[in-house]
Amino acid sequence: MDKDPAAYVSKGVIHIAKSAAIALGSFLLAIGINFFLVPHKFLDGGFIGIALVLHYLLGLDVGWMTLLFSAPVYAYAWFRHRPYFYKSVYGLVASSMCIDLIHFIADRVYLASAENPLICAVIGGILVGSGSGLMLRHKISTDGSDLLALFLSERFSINVGFIIFSIDFLIIVLGSAAMSDEPLLLSTIMILTVSIVTSICTYSPPSLPFRPTIVLIKWTRRKK
Repeated sequence: MDKDPAAYVSKGVIHIAKSAAIALGSFLLAIGINFFLVPHKFLDGGFIGIALVLHYLLGLDVGWMTLLFSAPVYAYAWFRHRPYFYKSVYGLVASSMCIDLIHFIADRVYLASAENPLICAVIGGILVGSGSGLMLRHKISTDGSDLLALFLSERFSINVGFIIFSIDFLIIVLGSAAMSDEPLLLSTIMILTVSIVTSICTYSPPSLPFRPTIVLIKWTRRKK
């Protein structure tokens, strides 16, 4: 029996939508990090946050460091939770490469808005939140910290949101301690903006308690 052609079309549309989400999300994330976070040494959560701290202290590439820290988590996913690996690895590679590529361009471009730390905190949060939220809406992760939180949640039966918050909080506290001149308040504003925008991007309206139906009435003229 031949498969329904509509199924192939539907799968093709889904793949195109995910590819577009990865491309656009990675671009927005990279723009937000390189043009608005890095100039003022803002902190962020997840493995990207660790990579940012190493970039500020040692000048290491953010993208490559994100890949390095995420590699053990993705290796575990490959052997134990392969569907998670396939869903997220493309987003990780694309966003990491885009971050380092845009960093090369950002060093040669001047933005007047970059002089105002508060504006950078808000705009950077909007861009990073939009990029992350767009990919998360399609079940795509930007680094391994989300997968790590998911695995820990399954192992110890702890809410995944609480684990993500705890990881991010720990990274920000340690990063602030390592960088005494870091504007922690502005980093907090940026992270709150990221959270709000990500929540908006990933929000799905509740389903209706009933299935709407359309009744078609066919009008026929009675023959005389």
